[in-house]
Amino acid sequence: MEKNIIKIENLSHRYSTSWAIRDINMEISQFGIVGLLGSNGAGKSTTMNILCGSLNQTEGNVYINGINFKDDPMRAKMEIGFLPQNPPLYLDLTVDEYLNYCAGLRDMSGQVRKAAVKEAKERCGIDHFSGRLIKNLSGGYRQRVGIAQAIVHRPNVLVLDEPTNGLDPNQIIEVRNLIKDIAKDRVVIFSSHILSEVQLLCRDIKMIENGRIVFEDTMDAFNNYIEPHSMLIHFNNMPEIAVLEAIDGIIRAELLTERLARLYFSGEASIAETIVKISVQNGWRLQEITLEKNSVEEIFKQLSQQ
Repeated sequence: MEKNIIKIENLSHRYSTSWAIRDINMEISQFGIVGLLGSNGAGKSTTMNILCGSLNQTEGNVYINGINFKDDPMRAKMEIGFLPQNPPLYLDLTVDEYLNYCAGLRDMSGQVRKAAVKEAKERCGIDHFSGRLIKNLSGGYRQRVGIAQAIVHRPNVLVLDEPTNGLDPNQIIEVRNLIKDIAKDRVVIFSSHILSEVQLLCRDIKMIENGRIVFEDTMDAFNNYIEPHSMLIHFNNMPEIAVLEAIDGIIRAELLTERLARLYFSGEASIAETIVKISVQNGWRLQEITLEKNSVEEIFKQLSQQ
């Protein structure tokens, strides 16, 4: 039986008289990147803050590697690294000074601290900037320094809140590859409003809305949450649009090129088989048929309305 790296039981938190989250349950037992989604005010930030130990929950339990935050918060926090949306960088320190300071906050000293700082710099590709002031680094390298401080104590869990926010396309690719590498030997909780980044990086998805879990499954299951209702179809002998629209189950058709059309249908899975049969019967010479998936934005919108 796999050991849970993260286990959350009946987690609830109340601000004044209103509940931000209610009865959140979650288990993560494999290394890799898990996307944490939710619209503004859904309870995502509250959940992250409790998971990182910066907020005490009203009810429920959080276990990190079997350690209950309530029983031993210091030991539990040693298992977690956190990069908030605005990295806590001291711009007038050099990279070395800052990472040594962060390692000291994690109660690391001597040769252990020296080795840990060196390892974090190498892992994040900032070793050659050791003596440079952080304020003189580009946005992408500042983000790498932020990630380095989050992993300097070698945690089993890394929580990243909007880690690619404000970066240019090249920097995003660099940070994305860094996160993938780091996730090989730990759990990475990845929170972002850039859904395309979540789609590219994450293995699993946890989505919170109105303080409760509304989706918890793989990225593939998320991508296919809404059944597609349109298809692209390529005929060598394209029939009239009216003929296509007369097919049972077809709601609307539009001609894209002389040989390519988009068909909107009622959601029946067998409609593709029907198109193939009718094409053969009428000599339309069907070349290709492709179901169009819904965008991650459409899926997010539907889930957030639950």
